[in-house]
Amino acid sequence: MSASTPPVARHFRQILMWPLRLMPMRAGDQVQRHSEALAAITENNPWREQRDEFTGAPTDFHERHYREFVTFLPHVQRFLYGQGRSSATLRGYGESPIRVFRRHDIAAVRLGCEDGSTLDLTVQHIDLYFFYDVDVVLLVLEVYADDLPLPRVQELLFRFGRAFPAKWTNGDSNDSRAAQCMRSVQWLGRDGEVLAESDYGDRERYLRHVWEHRASAIGKHWEYLLSPMVLHHSEADGDIRYRQLEYHRQPKMTFLSFDDPFALTREDFVRLGQATQPDDGRPLPYSEEVMSEFERTSCYDRFWVPGRRSENASTRVICTGPSMVMVGMHGLSGYSDPQNGLLAEFRHQYFLIGLIAHFHRASLLMLMDRLVVAVSLLDADEADSRRRFKRSIRQTMEIFLRFSHRYWFGEVSKQSMAKDLFDMWTRNLGNDALYDELRAEILDMDNYLEADDSRRQNETLLRLTVVTIFGLVGTIVTGFLGMNIFDGPPTTLLGKIGAVVVVAIPTLVLTFYTLKKSSALSEFFDAVSDDTLTPRQKVRAFLRIWRPRSSAAGRRRNDRIAAAARTRP
Repeated sequence: MSASTPPVARHFRQILMWPLRLMPMRAGDQVQRHSEALAAITENNPWREQRDEFTGAPTDFHERHYREFVTFLPHVQRFLYGQGRSSATLRGYGESPIRVFRRHDIAAVRLGCEDGSTLDLTVQHIDLYFFYDVDVVLLVLEVYADDLPLPRVQELLFRFGRAFPAKWTNGDSNDSRAAQCMRSVQWLGRDGEVLAESDYGDRERYLRHVWEHRASAIGKHWEYLLSPMVLHHSEADGDIRYRQLEYHRQPKMTFLSFDDPFALTREDFVRLGQATQPDDGRPLPYSEEVMSEFERTSCYDRFWVPGRRSENASTRVICTGPSMVMVGMHGLSGYSDPQNGLLAEFRHQYFLIGLIAHFHRASLLMLMDRLVVAVSLLDADEADSRRRFKRSIRQTMEIFLRFSHRYWFGEVSKQSMAKDLFDMWTRNLGNDALYDELRAEILDMDNYLEADDSRRQNETLLRLTVVTIFGLVGTIVTGFLGMNIFDGPPTTLLGKIGAVVVVAIPTLVLTFYTLKKSSALSEFFDAVSDDTLTPRQKVRAFLRIWRPRSSAAGRRRNDRIAAAARTRP
């Protein structure tokens, strides 16, 4: 790229997709229905449910919507659009499990750039995507502008879309400001008024929040955008609470059109694809091996042939996972047409492909987070804690099972570009490896729960067996001698009741005492049945019944002694 005349992006469009975990509103409920809770808020709630072309009038359904629909395979169509949808059906697979809310009060975002200038981006729409039976929401923000120099585009990719600052400049001085972020971010209303502004420079707020909650705060402008939902680690009131799932840089999709896309250099594509710092005149510090690996794993060059310099081979797509960038020729109808070109497909088909890939990752991270929380709250010595742990693990297993059958797609389309991009997105996000890891962890948990249940059942059967053996002695004696060994009970009612009590109390005491000593008695029975033990060793096993068994270590020591005794000649 020439430093004097940098290429100009005739059209810049960016879609941020920020996945967040939704916290349970009601403990114990499998399906939390956060979207219904949001719809029920009537005061200070700018979000309204968005109906798509499938639920509107037939005249609003056009060929573009049809082309979008047929891009996907039938099982993905049911996920995205539902089957025989109507507003009266239940949330399930009658209609789509996706529920979208949109706010219309924000018209633009004003960004303070690194050189002190400001830049206004027009807001196309701001949406919240909820998913039935999965406690995840995706915030989607689409903005656009025209005629941006390439360095400004690189700055936006690098600095815009950060949930919170990673560090500040100038150390602890009073004039420190957030590094790697826009100087300021302001949401502008329909009349140009400032609705909310970032607070990246308030270093003390972010430091104190991490010190107090062991979790990062997010910018005030993002809190405003998500309200009336509130951050989980927040003192604000709100039933719908969210927390961050991963890195503070929000995933993004970027569409760029240039008069001559072939003017971009190899380093320009790397900076765009990896959303690195803008070009400062120095070459990238990457080796040739790193550059080649980037081009091999992240560049989709099916329609990119620089040597030919042909219009029909001037489109390049870069997908690193967190970032996707589409670069092509401005004015070319097949690329820039907002209704029939790649711009339309970028905003709809490819956006939905990216939405599915990021939803998959967010759902898997949410389920892994649930497992971590369940294990961290487990107190193995407390019965109530063990019961809560088992219930939480089994609920997570059920959610994972339903997620696998309802939402997990290995393939979304047979169209070459859509299919390849989904494969690239999934691979570079590491979704398959994350799925296998989560599945293995859940299977480990399931095996542990089954083993624990089997162990407890065996202990119960052992105790019942010991009690039955001792009860068998009494049964045989009374059966042989007859029930009325002594004279019959007194003829008075009070005397009969007294006789029952006199017999019942010793019987209960003996039964519970036998249960208390059942483990030691079972070991004595094992010793009696072991022909390798001498009579003296069997007597010792009998005497151990009344020895105190105060700890698991003592029980293990006795087990070792018994095992050693069995090995003696």
